[in-house]
Amino acid sequence: MTVFNEARTLIKENIRDVFNEARTLIKENIRDYGMYIALFVIMLTFSIMTDGLFMSSRNISNLLDQMGFIAVLAVGMTLVIVIRHIDLSVGFAAGFLGAIAAILLTQAGVPFYLTIPIILVLGVVAGMFNGVLVASVGIPSFVASLAGMLIFRGALLRVTEGSGTIIVKDNHFNAIGNGYIPAIAKVGGLSLLSLILGGVAILLYIYSEMSNRRNKLKYQFEVVSIPIFTLKILFVSAIIAYITWIIAGYNGFSWTVIIVMAVVVIYHFLTTKTVLGRQIYAVGSNPEAAHLSGINVKKITYIVFGSMGMLSALSGILYTARLHSATTTAGTLFELDAIAAAYVGGVSAAGGVGKVTGSIIGALVMTSLSSGMNLLGVGISYQYMIRGGVLAAAVIFDVMTRKKRG
Repeated sequence: MTVFNEARTLIKENIRDVFNEARTLIKENIRDYGMYIALFVIMLTFSIMTDGLFMSSRNISNLLDQMGFIAVLAVGMTLVIVIRHIDLSVGFAAGFLGAIAAILLTQAGVPFYLTIPIILVLGVVAGMFNGVLVASVGIPSFVASLAGMLIFRGALLRVTEGSGTIIVKDNHFNAIGNGYIPAIAKVGGLSLLSLILGGVAILLYIYSEMSNRRNKLKYQFEVVSIPIFTLKILFVSAIIAYITWIIAGYNGFSWTVIIVMAVVVIYHFLTTKTVLGRQIYAVGSNPEAAHLSGINVKKITYIVFGSMGMLSALSGILYTARLHSATTTAGTLFELDAIAAAYVGGVSAAGGVGKVTGSIIGALVMTSLSSGMNLLGVGISYQYMIRGGVLAAAVIFDVMTRKKRG
């Protein structure tokens, strides 16, 4: 009996220690974990209020597709804000470049596999326009990108003024915004290829986390305990598995989702594993110190704005493909949605802090709010006010956490 009591006491102490460590970990890293908690609460709330309709396969699939073109912009906007700048031109740049893609496909007869790289290159050129104004001329990014926004707005109206709408009939191009990866086979009504991709994503996540932990231990950095580490891996893996199961039950992963995932993986690698990524965050933390340490701040600014232009072009492609057309209103308020997603995702208004993965979660939070409120029949006026309140809360949260750290 004594042995049983001792074992029970030991288990209670271990559980208490794990709970206390988890609470401390969340408290110290609230900027990273807060958005995940918010997303979980939003999805749970809407799922209950809509009797499960919010988490249906069709709605989640549509939600992710709707998020695609904003998520791509949010990734680029993250880096722009990290280096203490802003880009207001990305919305109408996306709309204009999407219209150019439609013109190349419909009027110039350019095949889709040439149209896409041409538009991406034009996006880099458009982004470099802002980069030159900011880095070389010295114009504040707000003013430079505002000028760019007006230019692209006028250019969009110019190229679409004949018909107002340019219909795209290229099925291969339109599949980018509306198509799904082939199922290969069905397993219990689920897309086999989507299940495989979900499994690969889980394995890559586990490998990444174990590799990071191993490197931290190698250089004697502090790491969480094994129970907390295991709990985190199981929790995230379960979420990936659940989302994969939901999507596989509809039409599987769409090409839009695959493209967004590829963008996130590439930019996450660039920002966390390369010298360029470290230089971007160094410039954002302290541009003067970065310059004195030998970093070419102008070059970093060119690269970040050029990258933002390329992602604007990709966003325009996704949006045009999704609508099967280019319109005069394409790109309206895209820049504000991208900025909101970045801030909600944990990017600091002071620069130097932010992750591309966080911005994707931010984009998912904002899109989930819109989707859930639409399902509940909330008026558009209230939707704008609620989304504005969420953005304000995110920035207030950023300011308060920086004060506590300071």
